[in-house]
Amino acid sequence: MKRHLISAADLTRDDAVLILDTAEEMARVADRPIKKLPTLRGRTVVNLFFEDSTRTRISFEAAAKRLSADVINFSAKGSSVSKGESLKDTALTLEAMGADAVVIRHGASGAPYRLATSGWIDGAVVNAGDGTHEHPTQALLDAFTMRRRLVGADAGIGRDLEGRRITIVGDVLHSRVARSNVLLLHTLGAEVTLVAPPTLVPIGVEQWPCEVSYNLDEVLPKSDAVMMLRVQRERMNAAFFPTEREYSRRYGLDGDRMARMPEHAIVMHPGPMNRGMEITAQVADSDRCTAVEQVANGVSTRMAVLYLLLGGNESAISPTPARTEESK
Repeated sequence: MKRHLISAADLTRDDAVLILDTAEEMARVADRPIKKLPTLRGRTVVNLFFEDSTRTRISFEAAAKRLSADVINFSAKGSSVSKGESLKDTALTLEAMGADAVVIRHGASGAPYRLATSGWIDGAVVNAGDGTHEHPTQALLDAFTMRRRLVGADAGIGRDLEGRRITIVGDVLHSRVARSNVLLLHTLGAEVTLVAPPTLVPIGVEQWPCEVSYNLDEVLPKSDAVMMLRVQRERMNAAFFPTEREYSRRYGLDGDRMARMPEHAIVMHPGPMNRGMEITAQVADSDRCTAVEQVANGVSTRMAVLYLLLGGNESAISPTPARTEESK
């Protein structure tokens, strides 16, 4: 693996499989009475969040603590950032405190890349979501969830998600989750289709390694997994669809639509959900919806990322020499 994790495009297939396999081992640790490993004892992980977050921040905090790292949680609200402190000065402060890894969420696309390439800090940088750009660890935990549900926990290299058909539905334009998922799933051999109103499809999407459709009902019967995206009203400064009711009618997932999916197919959502808009309560609370599993799997996946960036480039518990050699 590279020194930082800024984009899903940074990961080769071997990198991605190594992370998913390591996450599987981390998930087994979570089943133990004592859920901690001494792997990162003495290391310091800083959660640097300039945007509000519940799942991602808590997930990274839990992951670092389960690896025995010291964790510093930094929120822009109530810090010197609210007084006008720049990203550079904040980074230099963290460097002076000896941060070994900085997990950053920022409203500006490219902020994690700037932090990683500026020389302001020596530690590893992990992108926890930047603007409408990317969210690579979300894509990893989504792939981990799909692999467990669609293939099985003991998936072998080469099987994984090869040939699986994944549909991503909703506000693709403002979604960093969608961008990272398209890149990672393509790397893992899956076939991705985006479904959204024309106004919520990004310019240049034809360069993405995926298909685009405007008809959800046509795509559902051929999908192994359907990921519903939240309409991000906070990033919208114009009317992108007539009404919420019209959006829900054409692009929302309800019980009738879920019934058209193959029996083995799953419903995913990165959260938070707008129940009644992109997904109904019936679907969100069904056994086929993996939203809660994704949260749990996020801890295991982020443990794997932090371990591989700070601990070593081999499996955490039971090393496999051949696989380790491939990842170099």
